[in-house]
Amino acid sequence: MEEKKHILKKAIIYILLSIWAIFVLFPFYWMLITSFKTYASYNAETIPQFVAIPPTFENYISVWTVSKLGKYMLNTILFSVTTTGLMVIVSLFAAFAFARLDFKGKNLVFVLFLAMMMIPNELVIITNYVSIVHLDWRNTFVGLILPSILSVFYIYLLRQNFLQVSDDIYFAAKIDGTSDLKYLFKVLLPLSKPTIFTITILKLIECWNSYVWPRLITTDKDFYLVSNGIQLIKEQSMGKADIPGMMAAVVCVSVPILLLFLIFRKQIMNGVARSGTKG
Repeated sequence: MEEKKHILKKAIIYILLSIWAIFVLFPFYWMLITSFKTYASYNAETIPQFVAIPPTFENYISVWTVSKLGKYMLNTILFSVTTTGLMVIVSLFAAFAFARLDFKGKNLVFVLFLAMMMIPNELVIITNYVSIVHLDWRNTFVGLILPSILSVFYIYLLRQNFLQVSDDIYFAAKIDGTSDLKYLFKVLLPLSKPTIFTITILKLIECWNSYVWPRLITTDKDFYLVSNGIQLIKEQSMGKADIPGMMAAVVCVSVPILLLFLIFRKQIMNGVARSGTKG
């Protein structure tokens, strides 16, 4: 009897997981299938077709040649790599200061830092936009990158990771005459590689998927990111939106970042788990 209950319980779990998987994966399937349909065949459908007959690569050729997706992807790579690199450097020094240095008002400043996470992102975007416009940095990579190099959440993760390193190691290093900078790079950095790797990958994904800020701050096509490029495909179409072309662009943009996450998913989870809650 108990065995039958166990089998029934597992069967119900698998059925529910299968239904959940269908709901999650179906949009990706629809995106992929639509990308292989022609503009004419897609707009001629009165009932959605779940297969592309015959499939065509016309949309993929078009987004790379006519829509210049390659240019937008290069801009996105430059934006993502530069922003992530600067963010990691800023987060390292800030986390070290909060974890190991003693200065007046440290705890108060850290609490205020954490409180910043409670501020709605929309308010932050408004203040950033006003500042960038006043500095005349619209349509520049500086304007794109600068507001994204500070992340309170990643500073918090690194601080928690640094706090897990024994105080005895720090005091021993100081007795030996090691400077704070040398201690950071020679001791904490090697011990915190999983967490640093994690925040690097997560920030890359975040930058690659940026939409609202690039749309606000760039009107010059020379500074467009992939999010702008995909929107441009829609706006350039005559009559109805070129949904198949947009889907082809989305597939091209999604594949690199999806592969990045799938390859490094274990390291990401391990890095987050190592951050702990000490302090």
